[in-house]
Amino acid sequence: MTTFRPMLKGLLPAVLIAAGFMSSVQPARAVAEGPPGKVSGLPIPRYVSLKTDRVNLREGPSKDHRTAWVFQRAGLPVEITAEFETWRRIRDATGTEGWVLHSLLSGRRTALVMPWAKTGSEPLALFDRQDEKGNVVAQLQPNVITSVKACKDGWCRVSIAQPGRDISGFIKQERLWGVYPNERVE
Repeated sequence: MTTFRPMLKGLLPAVLIAAGFMSSVQPARAVAEGPPGKVSGLPIPRYVSLKTDRVNLREGPSKDHRTAWVFQRAGLPVEITAEFETWRRIRDATGTEGWVLHSLLSGRRTALVMPWAKTGSEPLALFDRQDEKGNVVAQLQPNVITSVKACKDGWCRVSIAQPGRDISGFIKQERLWGVYPNERVE
């Protein structure tokens, strides 16, 4: 069995420094498909992920606005909360909000494993089927990024890239930040 820990290299500096990070994570809200954005026509809010290892989070929707934060982790899930021309207002798991160019975002669905858990929390089991009585295929530490393949009936099929192979299995949807409660992902 494999235990996955979040990669410390490339995590947001404040995540590594702030002792209170885990208690500041915003739980996912139950959202039915929201109204379409005026620019993209896609639902607002919605989850996406960061496309690159360096994404500037700006105070407003233009390059003239100050960079408030720099994300340094491709694949990190974020929630789009507004659109303006080529800009998207996003929120991360800690509740930090700002504007990024839409070209720096990917529609690839990812999720963080229980980012609200306290440091040193027990790892969470990844099962071979949608059942806690299933075989455990891996142990996931809080804050590990997973690729979301599908979600239904309160479970998500996720995978974690490992050099030379991918590990995949099922985890309860409520243990992920990056999918809405009861959201169906196909």
